[in-house]
Amino acid sequence: MFLVRQILESFRFAITALKSNLLRTILSLLGVTVGIFAIIAVLTMVDSLEKNIKDSLNFLGSSVIYVEKWPFNTDPDFAWWEYLRRPQASYNEYRFLESKLKHQSSIAIFAGRGGQVVKRKSSTIGDIRLVGGSEGYDGIFELNIERGRYFIPEEFLAGRNVAIIGYEVANGLFPNGEDPIGQTVKIKNLQYVVVGVTKKEGESFMGFTSNDYTTIIPYNNFRRLYQTGSGRYNEIPSRIGIKGFESDIGLVELENETRGLLRSKRGLKPRDKDTFVMNRPEAIANAIGSLFDVVGLAGWVIGGFSILVGGFGIANIMFVSVKERTSIIGLQKSLGAKNYFILFQFLFEAVFLSLIGGLGGLFLVWLITFIPMGSLEVVLTVKNIVLGLGVSTVIGLVSGIVPAAMASRLDPVAAIRSN
Repeated sequence: MFLVRQILESFRFAITALKSNLLRTILSLLGVTVGIFAIIAVLTMVDSLEKNIKDSLNFLGSSVIYVEKWPFNTDPDFAWWEYLRRPQASYNEYRFLESKLKHQSSIAIFAGRGGQVVKRKSSTIGDIRLVGGSEGYDGIFELNIERGRYFIPEEFLAGRNVAIIGYEVANGLFPNGEDPIGQTVKIKNLQYVVVGVTKKEGESFMGFTSNDYTTIIPYNNFRRLYQTGSGRYNEIPSRIGIKGFESDIGLVELENETRGLLRSKRGLKPRDKDTFVMNRPEAIANAIGSLFDVVGLAGWVIGGFSILVGGFGIANIMFVSVKERTSIIGLQKSLGAKNYFILFQFLFEAVFLSLIGGLGGLFLVWLITFIPMGSLEVVLTVKNIVLGLGVSTVIGLVSGIVPAAMASRLDPVAAIRSN
């Protein structure tokens, strides 16, 4: 009950302070409003950018290790000629790992070629990415097939002429709403039967090609069209994707197990360097996160100066309130009010005033989320709302502690005579 009474009384005094000199109070709180707006706006934009970019990298899969020739992250001074001499991941290595690995949930070998043309009768669609994927490819990339099905084992092994086409490929070749399943399309002058159509994904924030403009065929069929996975200087690089379980420990075990098996398969001695790299998409995400941490720090610095000014403004309001209510403080003390009661009364008032400024800043950030920014989706998260309110509360406490302490230490007799 004491806390509720304190809050209600502080609320009443704060409203009185606001009404007594509205312009002065608004100008004093403007610093907090601008500061919270600057910090939360920057953090909201950073979080939204980071989320959109990471969502754009979903095409790499999650909890996946890629065995390939070149690393994702390369130092400008790295010895590229050493990587150039390395062999590509091969189909035999994929079959070997598939039979030996114990900690994977899915494994596949795949390769892709862009700029392809897919035809059907008089309809043609170009700039299509043609992908050859083995069994397990749908587990690595979690394909969302809207109509039809994924390939069956016999189609993989025999390398049959079957295809799964993307949403936009289906719209381009079957514009009148005709069902593509069971129909034939032509790729490199060969007839392929459509067995599936992927669900619409839309354009990613960073403009990466989505499955909407992709056609997938069995890997053994793709190998008939292009040389891949059989030598050091193949025209089309191939990758082995290995999906682990959703834990860092599981991925580390999978990485170590894969490294040991592949070194054995390639006949490497203990002192020999790896002739392959094991890439993880998390490395790109971590690099992006580090970059945005710097941007977020800049937002804190910029907003911090405004909040500092706002804090002085709130302190000024509280000093004036103590001066104006000195006689009331004396009366309260003479009637038995303890020092902590007076202290909390002014502290609650300072926090309340600071929260008003913080809510104003959060309201401005919320308005930004309605501004169209193309494919960038800006969202004010609960985390940032709580952070904004938390910072406002701290500023109110720091700004009000000195005036509140002065008020609590006033001599009741001297305070009553101050009028």
